Amino acid sequence: MKVLIAPDSFKGSLTAKEAALAMKRGIRKVRTEPDVELIPMSDGGEGTMVSLVEATGGSYNEVEVEDPLGRSIITQYGLTGGGETAVIELSLASGLHTLTGDELDPYTASTYGTGQLIMHALNEGVRNFIICLGGSATNDGGSGILKALGYQFLDESGNRIKPGGIGLKDLHFIDDSYVTPKIREAFFQIACDVNNPFVGSNGATAIFGPQKGATSDMVQELEEAMMIFADRIKQKTQQSVHQVPGAGAAGATAGGLLGFLDVELKPGIQLVMEAVQFEKLIRRETFDLLLTGEGKIDGQTASGKVVAGLAEVAKRYNLPTIALAGNVEGDMTSLYEKGLSAVFSITNGPISLQDSMKEGQDLIEKQTEQIFRLLSVTYKS
Repeated sequence: MKVLIAPDSFKGSLTAKEAALAMKRGIRKVRTEPDVELIPMSDGGEGTMVSLVEATGGSYNEVEVEDPLGRSIITQYGLTGGGETAVIELSLASGLHTLTGDELDPYTASTYGTGQLIMHALNEGVRNFIICLGGSATNDGGSGILKALGYQFLDESGNRIKPGGIGLKDLHFIDDSYVTPKIREAFFQIACDVNNPFVGSNGATAIFGPQKGATSDMVQELEEAMMIFADRIKQKTQQSVHQVPGAGAAGATAGGLLGFLDVELKPGIQLVMEAVQFEKLIRRETFDLLLTGEGKIDGQTASGKVVAGLAEVAKRYNLPTIALAGNVEGDMTSLYEKGLSAVFSITNGPISLQDSMKEGQDLIEKQTEQIFRLLSVTYKS
């Protein structure tokens, strides 16, 4: 029996690798002979860097950059195995978790630190990038990233505008004469799982601004500033990002990068599966079972989550897929239609969310053991 173990993280409890190892221990309590392969997975959000580095045998680079408010912090980006692709999570340098609640300031918060990570990788010779956009504290349209790469954002008098989204209201001209030539050779894949456009009633500022501390008055001002930025992008590049689906991701960072860089927006799970060559692996190897999981599985899991994405591919190769979750609720019909064979909760009785998260490894291990005790009746080799 050959088993592919490919869970997502159990957010707030376990990384994808920790969950995979717990599943492996559960299997080993029942059977020592199965050939087990581990591939930590992610849906393109927070935690994707670690999953891709672990899955490909890559490495990490620590870098001193600016946080959203311009303060110095030490963070990191990942390199996939072979060092050809940099994996950068916007949240690590420019995310909500870098600020306390009373520090949230969508007016001035900048993605500059994320641009510094990109610049560091460029200087190390990297030309392929995977950018994960979840968890941003910013509403600057990615202008901070672009500034770090050499773009200059100038007002009517030729002076540099202030950092952050509100500074864009004074934007008159974008100067690209100081942009590093290395950026012309770079290709960016952006994990993007929202369809919100750059501006408008369903755009970045209106929908996500309040999550970053924007009041209704701030939302209106920032929306006006973002409209100016979108107009200036069109003037400079003849490309309109105003209503592009997904351009509003991460405070419209996706749209700003689309306007100036060689960018492809992709659903996060698709991007991750391609990066770890998931389909190629199950096509090449003869697995008997795919074991996956994540913190919560419900009716929404069918839309772009790890379990659904893996099951859909596995179904094409008649590979049964079993999922574990800390919480299972709602109608699973859409997941079964995508290819999921069965889903099991790791909790075996009344337990608080806090205790479930604290005991995640043991609970996953025990439930996996029980599943394989049942499967051992069917699989004898």
